[in-house]
Amino acid sequence: MRYSMWTYPWDLQDLGCPAVLRELQTRAGVNGISMATSYHAGHFLQPRSPQRKVFFPEDGTIYFLPTAARWQDLKIQPKLADVISEGGDVLASLIRQRDAGGLAVSCWTVCLHNTRLGLQHPAVVTRNAFGDPNPYNLCPSHPDVRAYVTTMVEDVTHRYKPDSVELESPGFMGFAHEAHHEKDAVGLTAEDDFLLSLCFCPACLARAAAAGVDGGRARLMVRRWLTEALEREVPQPRWPDFPAGGPALFSPWPEVQDYVLWRFEPVTSLVRDIRDRADPASRIHVIDLKDGWRDGCDIAAIGTVCDGAVLCAYNMEPETVGALMIASRKALGPDRYLGAGLRLGYPEMKDRDAVAARVQAAVAGGADGVNFYNYGLVPQARLDWVRHAIEGAARAAAAPPVNQPGL
Repeated sequence: MRYSMWTYPWDLQDLGCPAVLRELQTRAGVNGISMATSYHAGHFLQPRSPQRKVFFPEDGTIYFLPTAARWQDLKIQPKLADVISEGGDVLASLIRQRDAGGLAVSCWTVCLHNTRLGLQHPAVVTRNAFGDPNPYNLCPSHPDVRAYVTTMVEDVTHRYKPDSVELESPGFMGFAHEAHHEKDAVGLTAEDDFLLSLCFCPACLARAAAAGVDGGRARLMVRRWLTEALEREVPQPRWPDFPAGGPALFSPWPEVQDYVLWRFEPVTSLVRDIRDRADPASRIHVIDLKDGWRDGCDIAAIGTVCDGAVLCAYNMEPETVGALMIASRKALGPDRYLGAGLRLGYPEMKDRDAVAARVQAAVAGGADGVNFYNYGLVPQARLDWVRHAIEGAARAAAAPPVNQPGL
């Protein structure tokens, strides 16, 4: 089993890389670390940092040293985070400790959630049915975006040789994404959010047309639905079974359903291209969510083009975590890596037994590993919750099966 802790590079700098790694191994009991090597902006409360209790990281930067020759002909260029240029190459330190027998290293890589680049290159972002740009979401259909993301993973894997890369946001993002001071007094439903996330930028329309899908007709229907939603006195769901019903919800409107189903192609092919250009020694895993079809992620198709997936089981009871793993294992097949992502935040996790119950449910459901979120965001004592959960899962796995009378 792989147990890994999602961690920010500034935490390793603030607390000291040797101390963090020692604590992860001896106190939390994990055998891997997933460090952010590309990340978006945020507003972070850092309870344990001796340097700063509140931190606003730069938006859309990378946290590894880029190889200039790989990037010289690209229109979209990366920005090295100041904390790395000024504080040193943390990823290189992690790789050295791994090679000396330490924790496995995964590069936690945010792909298309990048407002800095979206504002610099407005032609490459997603656009809704009204033509409004979403600066926070680079479009997976745009050739320049695809070149940027594939080069980023190619560079970090060939230069550093991590055990794996975890791809966050490789697809289309929703309308509500925790941007700074978001305003919505309408009360958007989940389906409204999805309809606003459908991209009709020129790159998407052209790529869809090449596949025989008329995005223009779909756009007209989506605009009509959104206009009706925005004019209602109070919110009213159009599809009560959204999102559980999946793309089949749109079967009465084939022009929309065809476009929704087509959105899997640019995301799946992007992941395929990333896998093809990455160092063969580094496994490529996609971080996905339940109902990932809304982001253009077809977990079964993605499983055919990369090495596996980590499914975020956030705000779920143990039985739901287990069901998600069972469904995801069925979709991925037996030979692909399946991980579960769990948050350690309170009150989602009220105590150590809450973490343990979800870890055991994930393992019983077929997970090969669990990622915990996030090292620097939680008090030190919650690392004990992680060890308790890992040890409990090991005991449960080792226990003999219970004989049931009559069977």
